[in-house]
Amino acid sequence: MTTALYGLSVVLLAVMIAVAGLLVVHRLVPLSIRESNTAAIGVIYAALYVMFGMMVGFSAYLVLNKYSTSQNTVKSEASNIEELYWLAEQLPETERDEIQGLAVSYARVVVDEEWPLMRSGQASPRAGTLADDLRRSIEDFEPGATTEQAVYAQELERVHDLDQAREVRLLNVREGLPPVLWFVLVSLGIDTILFTYFVGMKARWLHVLAVAALAGGIALIIFAIFVLDRPFGGDLRVGPDAFELVLDTIEGNGTR
Repeated sequence: MTTALYGLSVVLLAVMIAVAGLLVVHRLVPLSIRESNTAAIGVIYAALYVMFGMMVGFSAYLVLNKYSTSQNTVKSEASNIEELYWLAEQLPETERDEIQGLAVSYARVVVDEEWPLMRSGQASPRAGTLADDLRRSIEDFEPGATTEQAVYAQELERVHDLDQAREVRLLNVREGLPPVLWFVLVSLGIDTILFTYFVGMKARWLHVLAVAALAGGIALIIFAIFVLDRPFGGDLRVGPDAFELVLDTIEGNGTR
């Protein structure tokens, strides 16, 4: 099922439950009682609405920042792979072939093996091993000439940046919004809907329509936050395009 269908299902389910609850309240609580307490309920509802809005804004900021960071991290990681590959051109043949081969293998495993695993919050052990091998290959090289020393320093810097980018990417795969934040967000959303049940509206159909619209909107907002909190899962995930572009470039050059 696509993300859009999941979202539609969540919204429809929320609307049906909210409307069902409203109809139960209509049967149990007379209109006269609801009308007489509308003003007092409105004060409490306004406070809930403000608190819910603040939580939505805070959560949206966190997940949007996470999504944006994930995109930039992937680009940085792929860029470091490409730079490692081209820098190795200036090293002796043995070291050059080893570093370039590991760089290409790592990028290929990340695209073909690790990216599908990230949907379910996992990482590829093989990709991790290749990253370690690449770092050791560079660290074990003993530069001789001045030009080799300069390249060696740049390679060390790039592989360090690569490891950092990989760590951030995998952290964003495994970690999401804290459970307590989800609890507060969902609880305030439910409370916001529940308090609309006790507003005194003579036109029942209008009351039902208003509650349905509110429930659908809140469900859609929470679902959007959920989707953005999983930048490497679902149809809207961050893709491996940056790695694929790098692979097209360096594989087109021909690995030795």
